[in-house]
Amino acid sequence: MLASGSPRRLDLLGQIGVSPERVVSPEIDETPLTGEAPSAYARRMAEAKARTVRDLDRDSYILAADTVVVAGHSILPKAESEAPAADCLRRLSGRRHRVLGAVSLLTPGGAHHQRLVMTTVTFKRLQKSEIDDYLASGEWHGKAGGYAIQGRAAVFVRFLSGSYSNVVGLPLFETWNLLSGAGFRRSDDSR
Repeated sequence: MLASGSPRRLDLLGQIGVSPERVVSPEIDETPLTGEAPSAYARRMAEAKARTVRDLDRDSYILAADTVVVAGHSILPKAESEAPAADCLRRLSGRRHRVLGAVSLLTPGGAHHQRLVMTTVTFKRLQKSEIDDYLASGEWHGKAGGYAIQGRAAVFVRFLSGSYSNVVGLPLFETWNLLSGAGFRRSDDSR
């Protein structure tokens, strides 16, 4: 089961041949705790998403993830309106930032496994017209940090170190190792 409302995560899982039997969008409070470090926040969110849907099917592997964009020591919001998206893009312009991806897996036996992946991304200095054009595209809506690297924002990226798929929404290498290490097998695996 995939505990995520993100169509990007579902698409990414499909790239590695994983097709969840069920996809559930967990309802949790995503407010950071006072003084909470971004890595602790990402881990807590991923685990909370997995545990929230656990009672729906205790006999399945439950996979959940959270993606956090961090500028300096600040967690940037998931942009739900244009003003926060514009603010995120201005803050990322010409700067390096980190994308933290936490992946949580609950096994049918009840074990919890988790990985945290960090990708470093540097944006070029953005012109006001580039920000305005990107905002007009609408791609920023619902995206952590106000951008989608797999879309038009790809031209903003001057440097990337780490997992590209993590920035899209799910670190595939680490996710597959987490799943296979916990005994998960794809339906087409003959091993």
